[in-house]
Amino acid sequence: MSDDAAAAARAARVAATMFERDRASQALGMRIIAVGPGWARLVMRVRADMVNGHGLCHGGMVFALADSAFAFACNSYNEATVAAAASIDYLAAAREGDELTAAAAELWRSRRSGLYEITIANQRGERIALFRGRSHRLDGRVVDEE
Repeated sequence: MSDDAAAAARAARVAATMFERDRASQALGMRIIAVGPGWARLVMRVRADMVNGHGLCHGGMVFALADSAFAFACNSYNEATVAAAASIDYLAAAREGDELTAAAAELWRSRRSGLYEITIANQRGERIALFRGRSHRLDGRVVDEE
């Protein structure tokens, strides 16, 4: 197996293990569409119980989707990693029935830290939000190496 194929397989194995343990992402109906070293793509349909008092998707739901994509991207190397900081800019409203896609991409990574940018878009490709997260690597692995 090539190094690229091994890295992709590792990222997929880590994502599957993390998702199995991730009750929050599961409860919100998130699905992993694709994952690889330093990146991930997740989707979530906006349900009626995710709408705020203005009839729009609650910003916390959009943040949660972006945060989950961030988590899968920064753990894709099988190095236990957590968020150290995150910020979000809301660009447009999402509504009930919209399918949101969060695309996470690694901007920079060192031994202990990383920067990731996550773009959230609706099913029409309209940008809903931009999220930036800073990761911090812990000691340990997500899954045992084979």
